[in-house]
Amino acid sequence: MSWEKTLDQYGLLIEEKTRGYFTEVTGKAYNYHPFIAEVYETLKEFVLRKGRRLASCSTLLMYSGYTTKVDDQILKVCVGIELYRHCILIHDDLIDRDDFRRGSKTVHKTLSEKRDERFGEGIAVFLGDIVYTLAVKAILDSGFEESKLTRVLRILFEGYREVNESQILDMLFENEDINVDEWYVMASKRAASLFKATMLVGALLADAPERDLEILEEVAVNIGYAFDIQDDIIDTYASEDQYGRPPCRDLTLNKKPLHVICALSSQNREKSEALRRLLGTELSAKEIGLARLIIKDSGGLEIAKEISKTHAEKAEALINNTRLNEETKRFFSSFINYIEESLEWYK
Repeated sequence: MSWEKTLDQYGLLIEEKTRGYFTEVTGKAYNYHPFIAEVYETLKEFVLRKGRRLASCSTLLMYSGYTTKVDDQILKVCVGIELYRHCILIHDDLIDRDDFRRGSKTVHKTLSEKRDERFGEGIAVFLGDIVYTLAVKAILDSGFEESKLTRVLRILFEGYREVNESQILDMLFENEDINVDEWYVMASKRAASLFKATMLVGALLADAPERDLEILEEVAVNIGYAFDIQDDIIDTYASEDQYGRPPCRDLTLNKKPLHVICALSSQNREKSEALRRLLGTELSAKEIGLARLIIKDSGGLEIAKEISKTHAEKAEALINNTRLNEETKRFFSSFINYIEESLEWYK
């Protein structure tokens, strides 16, 4: 089975469980106030939009990779992981002022239609916080023994702090020139942190050996780096039809993805300065084309792609040293290979 079909299969199980969880949450909200229930309906639509469910599926795959089963307890945990992922996305979209996520309006944009922008953005702040509490509750109510849940929540608490720290640096770096080492400091707590949390939770609940947990932490960090670089390249080079939102948002916000950092540090001063002038501005179609060309011609794109591939190869080698079953190893190897191969779409 391909990695895409595996995600589709496991994702449907998680979606069904998540939908049931929202039925309970929304029902209680109606008894409190109809508008709170309406907000939860907005949240439900956002969370259940079609997507790969990569974070929660990683938890489920790790669990089944050691136990060879999918049970009700782990599906409840996966609901929590799905909500954990989305509380991060709600705040991320708000800070980046994104209008769309997966082809539809972001939460703060949807809620702004109820009254005005301040109203929508304010509710989105509170709702992101609420979603975090719903995630924790779903995990606590999963039925796993208390000692395991304590370790799981410690992992998630640390992961949530790390993700938010990386977001702080991401904003700081919008107004600073940074190098590759500083990018690694920021990225070490971004996708790397999310993969680490979601993969370790599944493995821990499945009683994976402690040595495997150490290896999986390294695997997750390397997948995170490779994925982050790939995702940032997609933001620059994919079309709106392919990506579901306008291209080059990172450049418009003056963010510093790795391929841009490498381009800005190019020996060709003329090209690097031309790119620098484009950062932090609303880009026309012609300017988007120019930015893409500069990043490519300066070598920034190829350098970033090679770094991503290096991390992908490390992750694949490491995961084969674990006691995961062969099916789960094949899934992650296929997914890692996809990250590598997809980089070649952009030349």
